[in-house]
Amino acid sequence: MDTEKIGDVRIVRLQGRLGEVSAPQFEDRMKEMIEEGEVLFVVDLGGLEYISSAGLRSILSTAKELKKLDGLLFLSDLRGPVKEVFEISHFVDIFRIFGSVQEALEAMPR
Repeated sequence: MDTEKIGDVRIVRLQGRLGEVSAPQFEDRMKEMIEEGEVLFVVDLGGLEYISSAGLRSILSTAKELKKLDGLLFLSDLRGPVKEVFEISHFVDIFRIFGSVQEALEAMPR
């Protein structure tokens, strides 16, 4: 997991796998950033090769936490098997998903 800040938005780039081992780590790190005052996120999934149900739950849990704080979590760069999992699980209907980080940033309210 790699992060950078662009304006008020925290970009989170995921690589490899988001599964049973890495999903809790992702969720814990997201909680830390939220506790530090971050409320606007773009999660770049372009480098993700695999996501399990635990990974989906960690993203959903983070989004629910942000919603309580009037925050936002946008997703970008869904590809291949990860995109298929989002489509099958209907997460594409729950989240705002963009083709690139730049598109997500442009759609983010300031």
